[in-house]
Amino acid sequence: MSPFLLTRTLPEDATDAALRADVLRGLTGRPRTLPPKWFYDAYGSELFEEITELPEYYPTRAEREILLARSGEIAAAAGARTLIELGSGSSEKTRHLIDALTGLHTYVPVDVSESALTRAGQALVAERPGLAVHALIADFTGRMTLPDTPGPRLVAFLGGTIGNLLPAERAAFLASVRALLAPGDALLLGTDLVKDEKVLVRAYDDAAGVTAAFNKNVLTVINRELGADFDPAAFDHVAVWDAEREWVEMRLRSRGAQTVKVPALGLVVDFDAGEELRTEVSAKFRKEGVREELEAARLELARWWTDEEERFALSLSMAR
Repeated sequence: MSPFLLTRTLPEDATDAALRADVLRGLTGRPRTLPPKWFYDAYGSELFEEITELPEYYPTRAEREILLARSGEIAAAAGARTLIELGSGSSEKTRHLIDALTGLHTYVPVDVSESALTRAGQALVAERPGLAVHALIADFTGRMTLPDTPGPRLVAFLGGTIGNLLPAERAAFLASVRALLAPGDALLLGTDLVKDEKVLVRAYDDAAGVTAAFNKNVLTVINRELGADFDPAAFDHVAVWDAEREWVEMRLRSRGAQTVKVPALGLVVDFDAGEELRTEVSAKFRKEGVREELEAARLELARWWTDEEERFALSLSMAR
C-alpha cells in the first residue's frame, strides 16, 4: 500500500479560539456577522451534502460536469507531480483529476477535519497503488507550510469557496497561495459565475428548506460550543442578491426583539425585531474580474473552462 501521512499544522485548541474570536467580533460589530465556516459541524456537513443534490443548487453539478469533461486537458496543461487540494473534505470530486494526472506522485489534501482527512486519505492509498498521500490538518486561510514534494505543483481550490471571502480576503488568500508556488506551478480555481438573480437566489433559498436549516445550524453550533441560548426558531432564513457587489448574502433575521446570552464570552446581545445577522457572502464572478484578481497575485490566467450552460468556471493560472 502507498504511504499515508497525516501532519497537524493547526494547534489542538485553534478551532475553539477561532470560534470565540469570530463570535465576539461578529456579534458586537455592525452589521452583525458570522463566518460561514461555522456551519460545518457534523450535522451541518450532512445538510450541505443534501444541498448539493437539490434541484435548485447547480454549482456542484456544474463543476462536476467540467471535471468529468476536462480533467484530461487540466492534467495536460498543469503536468503536476504534486496535487494540493485546499478544503479537500471527502476528496470525492478530486478523484477525476487524480486519475487524469498520470505523472502524479503525491496528493496533499488540506482540511481542518482530521476525521475527513483520515477517511479520504486511507481510501485513496488503498485504491491507487503508487500514490503517496500526505494530509495536512490546517486552515487554508492562514499561513501554511507544505511538505517537500516533487514539482510541478498544482493547487486546487474548488467548489466556488473563494466566493465566501470578501475582496480584501480574496486578495490576501491568492497572495498566500502564490507564495507557495514556484514558477511553472499552477492554481486550479473554481468560481461561480454571475447569472440571473432568480436562479442565484433559489440556489440559496430552496423550496424544501434545507438551506434554511443549514443557515440556522450556525446558531446551534454556538449554543453547543459557547453555551449560548439562541433560539433558531426565532430567526428567519433570508437570501438576497446584491447587484452592486455581485454576491448573494445569506442572513438570519430576528422575528422579534430578543436578547441572547453567550456565557463563554460574557456576552449579552440584543436583537431588534427585523435585525439581520449576515452568515455568508457568496460572490459570483466574471472572467475578466477573475483574471484581474489573479494578475494582482502574480498568477497568469492560462485556461478557462465552463459547463455547457456557462454557470460555473474552472480556471488554470500559472505562477509567474
